[in-house]
Amino acid sequence: MRAEKLAAGSPKSARELWNSGFGSTSNTGRGTDIVEAAARLTERDDQALVRCLQAGDMSAFAELVLRYQDRVYNAVWRICGHAEDARDLTQDAFIKAYESIGSFQGASSFYTWLFRIAVNLALSHGRTMKRRKTQSLDVPTRPSVAGSQAATLAARMQENIASDPAQPAMVNEMHGHVIAALGMLEDDFRAVIVLRDIEDFDYARIGEVLGIATGTVKSRLHRGRLALRKLLEPVLPQGSG
Repeated sequence: MRAEKLAAGSPKSARELWNSGFGSTSNTGRGTDIVEAAARLTERDDQALVRCLQAGDMSAFAELVLRYQDRVYNAVWRICGHAEDARDLTQDAFIKAYESIGSFQGASSFYTWLFRIAVNLALSHGRTMKRRKTQSLDVPTRPSVAGSQAATLAARMQENIASDPAQPAMVNEMHGHVIAALGMLEDDFRAVIVLRDIEDFDYARIGEVLGIATGTVKSRLHRGRLALRKLLEPVLPQGSG
């Protein structure tokens, strides 16, 4: 992680909070101390947290990180296709949000604003780096790695499969295929599919995040789904099209 980039606030800086574990993007748990710290934080809505952070309350930053880091990380990972890059980009997104919080006016929700920062960073990263070699469709990733979000998309790609005792196993087998196929899509298509079919954003919010019209969102989503299905044709069961 590029922890040296974290802003040095006071009395407890974003750097210290992140290094203490609040900014961990591991999906395997944060440790007892972090869970206890999260439990001690007052439950506040995003607007209240933003106001507190703008007033210098660093515990508000910690709570926002805890609230959204996993979803931001997972979305960025699906867009950039590389776990370590996603960790760095997630950190960068929270740093940028922290550094820019004074200019946040609330025209959109904090969540939408944060996702806009993260997705833009992920897309810029993809444009400036040579795309990493994508895993073959013939070698599915273990379900535990692909995660429940990939399962959701896999199920949608297989929504016409008849119910039978083998269906859960068939969906699990699709996890790695879907992740690999997502990595082969054009960036614009991949971003829309991740935000709609994995993050379950509505069209208006996707438009806000990506800075495009709702009609463009729908067009990209349609074209992206068609491209994804074409990539998955060799591994989709008969009758799922």
